[in-house]
Amino acid sequence: MTMVRSEFGPHLMLDCRGCNLEKISNLEFVFKFLNELPDRIGMTKITQPYVFPYEGLIPEDKGITGTVIIAESHITFHSFIDKDYFFFDVFSCKHFDVDAVAKIVTETFEVKHVDRHEATRGLDFPRSLEERVPLVGATV
Repeated sequence: MTMVRSEFGPHLMLDCRGCNLEKISNLEFVFKFLNELPDRIGMTKITQPYVFPYEGLIPEDKGITGTVIIAESHITFHSFIDKDYFFFDVFSCKHFDVDAVAKIVTETFEVKHVDRHEATRGLDFPRSLEERVPLVGATV
């Protein structure tokens, strides 16, 4: 019997600058965006977004941080208002249109420059217990 193995899923990471500062600093706007995005991209929201203002040890790093847990994994947002910058991630075990998500994010927040990173996670992830492969000489 041949096992068909596939990766766990895609991880889209966007490093964004040159944004609409009002939007990336507005807690309600970010909450609404994270609350609606899972439905827009075919994911299953299992929690309300958790969004809060952040002011840390470095005063100019203040911003909005938020996450929404989806059945497929998670979506995160971290802004740095004074630096006109935010990070955005979607990680999912369900394949999704990474181009469409990147477009939604960049258009919503009026991003002028984006560094886009994509990773394929869990290349040897077993989709069933029968697919598990014993580790021999495991490395970190």
